[in-house]
Amino acid sequence: SVAVADESLTVFNDLKLGKKYKFVIFALNESKTQIVVDSTSTDTDYDAFLEKLPENECKYAVYDFEYEIGGGEGKRSKIVFYTWSPDTAPIRSKMVYASSKDALRRALNGISTDIQGTDFSEVAHETVLEKVSRGAGSH
Repeated sequence: SVAVADESLTVFNDLKLGKKYKFVIFALNESKTQIVVDSTSTDTDYDAFLEKLPENECKYAVYDFEYEIGGGEGKRSKIVFYTWSPDTAPIRSKMVYASSKDALRRALNGISTDIQGTDFSEVAHETVLEKVSRGAGSH
């Protein structure tokens, strides 16, 4: 079974608690035994995040998603977990990412929304915004 590298947890907590990063991309290492940090970014432009999602390769990601809430209540932020598994990725890669997802997902506390992306329309800003803010009424 796949392990979550210590660094992956540290970096996630730096994003969640320290607001040190805007997003983190995670990937399986070469031997497919560990989920490691692929890259981190402080770029607040959502397009910069999308550019980090490869067209033909699977990744996991965590994004500190900020949005305005109605009634002048200001900004909220929610941590969104992405499973990026494009249709064009190798089938073997898609299978191993699907079966390893729970290990990472269970290790990360404080995720509010899960996004499964098989193409860019499913991870578009407005798609995610709609999903994040739909769950906002109860908070």
